Amino acid sequence: MSLTDLSGRLALGIDIGGTNTKFGVVNHRGEVLEKGHLRTDEYEKIEVFIEALHRAITPLIEKYGSLELFDGIGVGMPNGNYYTGTAEQAPNLPWKGVIPFADLMKDKFGLRCTVTNDANAAALGEMLFGAARGMKDFIMITLGTGVGSGIVANGSLIYGHDGFAGELGHTIVKPGGRKHWSTGSEGSLEAYASATGIAITAKKMRAEFPSSMLNQYPEEAINSKTVFECASKGDSIAIEVFRYTGQKLGEALANFVMFSSPEAILLFGGVIKAGDFILKPAKLHMERNLFPIFRDKVKLVFSELNEADAAILGASALVWEQKKNNR
Repeated sequence: MSLTDLSGRLALGIDIGGTNTKFGVVNHRGEVLEKGHLRTDEYEKIEVFIEALHRAITPLIEKYGSLELFDGIGVGMPNGNYYTGTAEQAPNLPWKGVIPFADLMKDKFGLRCTVTNDANAAALGEMLFGAARGMKDFIMITLGTGVGSGIVANGSLIYGHDGFAGELGHTIVKPGGRKHWSTGSEGSLEAYASATGIAITAKKMRAEFPSSMLNQYPEEAINSKTVFECASKGDSIAIEVFRYTGQKLGEALANFVMFSSPEAILLFGGVIKAGDFILKPAKLHMERNLFPIFRDKVKLVFSELNEADAAILGASALVWEQKKNNR
């Protein structure tokens, strides 16, 4: 089934984060026709949250006539399990344990609901609407507060036997290295290449070099954005923060390439606003650590999706993917 077969059909895309939830009505061309948001962390009980979500989304559905035009609901959320429709032990959501999210949504909305984690949803969105159109083998890496990933091989997302495959952000890139603030693991990619990791690196480096522009900021203001501002002004320490981050990212990407031999690796998220400060060292160290048969074959590209709508688009892509698989 191609997207042209879905002409006139609509999907609801919902992205659930620890703080905010974004939602929208999306058509088969990847156009976000309507959108809105609400706070996730204001609802201690999942049933109350879904009731609030239903109240917020119902006017959008009614604007297009009826539920009959909608093929379903796609949800990207932390620890979302595609197989079971559950959210399991998500550390940054207010609802603990195993939440039967897809079933609760179907009961409330009367539409089929498909769930996966947010990075997998982003990969699907990129495959249908973004830089991965036409690709059957690629890896999506989301670089934000954390590091997420989605792996597509032979045109399908890799979910693994339990639905949780693809946690590349938690692979170890420096054994015995930096302790992760949440998981407690030592030396994971997320501890270095996320926005959080960049801030940690910057704080350590600026302490060693008092002349750095980074020392003009109070401790709490040091983040990936202020590091980029200093790097753009030529501060050598800020540039080194990104070079070191890019090195760690590139070394990890080399391992990922040799695992699945993708056509491309797509980078998405706030961290990529650093541009070549992080892309060039990442590419350099990826190529340097690749087995010769893989060198100079894998494109390293930035996402083409509008960052403001990407999470909604990715979630809605779950609906089209589910429809294609079930035809």
